[in-house]
Amino acid sequence: MEKKVFHPEMNYSDFKENHFDKVILAVGSAENHGFHLPFGTDTLVAQALAMEVAKRVEGVLVLPPVPYGVSFHYQDFPFTLTLRPETLIEVLKDVLTSTIEQGINRIIIINGHDGNIAPLEVASRTIKVKYPDAVIAVLDAWWVKAGELLPKDTFEVWGGLGHAGEGESSIMLFLYPQFCRMENARGVVPELPEGPDIKWKFNELTPYGATGDPTKATAEKGQKMFEVLVDYVVSFIREMDREGWKYGLKKKI
Repeated sequence: MEKKVFHPEMNYSDFKENHFDKVILAVGSAENHGFHLPFGTDTLVAQALAMEVAKRVEGVLVLPPVPYGVSFHYQDFPFTLTLRPETLIEVLKDVLTSTIEQGINRIIIINGHDGNIAPLEVASRTIKVKYPDAVIAVLDAWWVKAGELLPKDTFEVWGGLGHAGEGESSIMLFLYPQFCRMENARGVVPELPEGPDIKWKFNELTPYGATGDPTKATAEKGQKMFEVLVDYVVSFIREMDREGWKYGLKKKI
């Protein structure tokens, strides 16, 4: 029988029998992803990564995902729902606090959405100060990390980047092809000047709700992305387990 790792599917007996000492939390969004990907793309991908990691590493409990994110900058495209940054920070702080006070202080977060990066930074650092024995590790931009881990010729356009672009569309085609309508896929590589980052609204970059080139997406590319990301997080957790989740000066004590 396949081991249970997903909190909503478990009861107290399941929890006690599995001896969980780590948790993994997916944080996503509910927003437009072009004309071809589902509104829940960011949550679906982050949760799929979390579940696969937990299946491959002992002692990892997958928490219920956070399905809303900070998406003000996408709200010109329907049907986007958004939290205020301060709301997401407080939600994350509460979830992290509850987890630690329930006795697990080894926490991995997989983020699926760019607008969540700053709130995650604020929330996790705030909780780290309050609970210094906790270890909180955040994969804040899997779409960037996949491009760093894969061969440079994996993607055809813009390094696979883009909101609902080549990379994100590929991983969705691999994981959830039933939710994709690729016949409607359109995107554009935005023209941005070199220099400090411009804080854009998405309708300034594309008329399609997508950037990059989703028409270049394939399930094969998506499988490579998924596998390399899972391997990356699994390797991290196994290394941390070997080191007793100690790092920096603590490793020398």
